[in-house]
Amino acid sequence: MKIHELLDNVLKGSRYLGTFDLSDLLQFASSREINGVAVAKGDGREFYIAFVAGEAEGAIYVDGKGVLFGDTAVLMIQVKESFVLTETTLDVVEALVMGCRIFDKNRLKKTISCVVPEIGGPSGGIGILSIIVKKEGVPQNGIRVSIRKDGKIVGSDVTTNDGTVGFRVAYGVYDCIVQDKAQVVTKYRIEFDASHTFIPLVM
Repeated sequence: MKIHELLDNVLKGSRYLGTFDLSDLLQFASSREINGVAVAKGDGREFYIAFVAGEAEGAIYVDGKGVLFGDTAVLMIQVKESFVLTETTLDVVEALVMGCRIFDKNRLKKTISCVVPEIGGPSGGIGILSIIVKKEGVPQNGIRVSIRKDGKIVGSDVTTNDGTVGFRVAYGVYDCIVQDKAQVVTKYRIEFDASHTFIPLVM
């Protein structure tokens, strides 16, 4: 069964539980140990978060350019979204999660407290800055990556198994600080805009 068919089945056979912002959604689902799916739609975009026993286990993002799944979909979720939460059976939601599993649960929680920097005046745009850290062509996991603007840290995360981190920030020039497992620090100057959203860094 395709992912869209699963989504249709979930929405048809589900029970409405309420409408929440992201923070309240995670708290409510956890406190009630919900099996279900939360949906946010608007501006030509759709977000889906699948919950198993109250834990966010899967995510899907859909727009005119295509579909993103799992950790990549989480990066596209915005705090301002209003999610409609519906309850469904465990077998249906588990089948859905198989195609869109979230492996880095911390990224979803960090989205709640993520603040877009407005340092140095209004930004020319906002987007998802994705960084991949490689050494000798191999993606490096467990590497601390921080980005700074005018000396202030505006994002910090640790690379996942595919060597990537992601930040929701305003377009602009940033200092990127990479700290490896031996505590060696390397500084990079990066420029983030609509045409430079995925930046490789070589250690």
